This record gives sequence, structure tokens and C-alpha cells, in this order.
Amino acid sequence: MKPVPRISEAEWEVMKVVWKTAPCQARDISQALAARFKWTPATVKTFLNRLLAKGALRFEKRGRAYFYSPAHTEEELRATEADSFLRRVFDGAFSPMISHFVQSRRLTPKEWEALEQIVRERKKTPP
Repeated sequence: MKPVPRISEAEWEVMKVVWKTAPCQARDISQALAARFKWTPATVKTFLNRLLAKGALRFEKRGRAYFYSPAHTEEELRATEADSFLRRVFDGAFSPMISHFVQSRRLTPKEWEALEQIVRERKKTPP
């Protein structure tokens, strides 16, 4: 399998549709994104071609139709993007990143509990 690629913000939007509806055609993706974006079908096809070139998507030709499926899970792409963000913005330092988000955001009691639960569970099972 190819390495997990980095993708643009717009490509993320396309991938979200593909993850939910695969296998799907370009027109299905265009229709799913039409309410939020004013992308033409040609624009969506451009994103699909970029994602194919990056190895994020695969396709199957059935007759004259192309059906797209993800080549990587959402979690794989999310991990790649998160690692890149951590390196670029926080020089790879995890604690300053967490500190920034905890101090700069207003967390609900439910979010605090979820964060605390993640830390408790992680302490039990180190990497």
C-alpha cells in the first residue's frame, strides 16, 4: 500500500463523501457537496483526479462509469494530518499543543470528561 498522503482542505470534503458513500460516482459526490459548495462537476473531477494521483482514492470502471472508493481510512488520513500539524505548528511538541487548545477553547463539562477519560485510559495502556 502507498504511504498515506496529505490532502488539501477541499480534498477532505470530497473524501468525507467518499468515506460515507463508497463506491460512488463523481456525480454522487457533486450532488452531496452542492448544498455547501458551488463547485462545478469539472471541479469535483479535478479533486478526484488529484486524490487518485496522491493515492488517497482508487476507482473501478464499470462500463462507462467510474466508481470511487477510499484507498485509506479516515483515521489513517487524520493521523497523517495531525502528525504534520504537530510538527509544523508546535515543533512536534505534544504538551504545548494540548495546552494551547485547552486554554484557548471553552470546553463543556462533557468535553472535559471525555478528555479526562482519554488520559485515564491512555495511562493504563502505554504505547
